[in-house]
Amino acid sequence: MEKLDMIYEGKAKKVYKTDDEKIYWIEFKDDATAFNGLKKGSIANKGVMNNKISTLLFKYLEQQGIANHLVEMIDERNMLVKAVEIIPIEVVVRNYAAGSLAERLGVEEGLKMNKTIIEFYYKDDFLNDPMINHYHIYALELASTEEMKEIEKNALQINELLSAVFAKINIDLVDFKLEFGRYADRIILADEISPDTCRLWDSTTKEKLDKDRFRRDLGGVESAYHEILNRLEEALNV
Repeated sequence: MEKLDMIYEGKAKKVYKTDDEKIYWIEFKDDATAFNGLKKGSIANKGVMNNKISTLLFKYLEQQGIANHLVEMIDERNMLVKAVEIIPIEVVVRNYAAGSLAERLGVEEGLKMNKTIIEFYYKDDFLNDPMINHYHIYALELASTEEMKEIEKNALQINELLSAVFAKINIDLVDFKLEFGRYADRIILADEISPDTCRLWDSTTKEKLDKDRFRRDLGGVESAYHEILNRLEEALNV
């Protein structure tokens, strides 16, 4: 597979065309950002760890019937994915109150929700990814009614599957972000699943093992990512 022109560079990844129009090449970066790009830095080997973690979780979800864009991991920092058309909606699934949810609702961080919450954000860096609802989505024609039903169904299934995996390794899946795309007349999971896109707390100590360590200057960011990778490899028998 030959890597061709770069078509997109995001905060955490670069996306390239390949000599197969149905496949993209993704390179994971060590760059770290927070607060919509206001805070910037770098985490040593973050791209390597996120590539490995995402690959593990995409393979697991595929085995459980969740279609996603992973084709294969090429090396420690790069993967091949299906050339999906990303739907510009960030889907946030919340099991516990944390971050902006705790602030908005005035509740204590760490409060377990009685029911899983799904939120939608318009994927637009210039607008700082504002929260939207179904009315906005349909008015802007971001996705159809049927597509949104499929996205929400998948998001809840993914939450159940990931929560179970993380529970095995003594991790609470506090919340996480998903992105979906259109591929061959289907809606499939895309982007990444990693400590960049999930809040992951040790179930016993409640230690944060995700990008909040970077956001909040807690230190030990690289070791937290390593801890998640090591525990997942053990749980998934890699």
